[in-house]
Amino acid sequence: MPRRIFHLLVTLSDVAPPVWRRVQVPGGYTLDRVHRVIQHAMGWQDCHLHSFEINGAQYGEPGPDGELLLRDELEIRLDAVVAKGARFRYTYDFGDWWEHDVVVEDVGPPEPAVRYPLCSDGASACPPEDVGGAFGYAEFLAAVADPADPRHAEMVATVGIRFDPAAFDAGRVTTLLRRLT
Repeated sequence: MPRRIFHLLVTLSDVAPPVWRRVQVPGGYTLDRVHRVIQHAMGWQDCHLHSFEINGAQYGEPGPDGELLLRDELEIRLDAVVAKGARFRYTYDFGDWWEHDVVVEDVGPPEPAVRYPLCSDGASACPPEDVGGAFGYAEFLAAVADPADPRHAEMVATVGIRFDPAAFDAGRVTTLLRRLT
């Protein structure tokens, strides 16, 4: 049983409609596990590099050639670098540069009958991978919404006709998060 649960608000920067998630994770999670929680919660596919910026330090998966000067996220626990009220940044995909603002809204004891991690709330679908960052996502949404747009058919073919930018299901996200444990 975890000793402390961190309540995180994760918000994707510079997109409309707003994309955000509230997740609860054990404080003993290392940052690599927090990365996986964010990936599943947001709806990313974890096929690009990422990093955390916490209190001016960069954490992630150091490159084998020493090119990425990151502290190893496998060695750092969440509860060792943040506390209630802390804010930090998580960046995913160094090409599209998806920035996520993360706020530690609360820290407290676990609920006895609850399994962690879990997603308690959120809004909007995650942008598709490789859509070109926040600017590309805005163009993508405009093209998908307008059948007269010359890029409409290509964009719909890229993600399928069923993409709904408003879609979000916290229960489904929690089910995915439970697979991490």
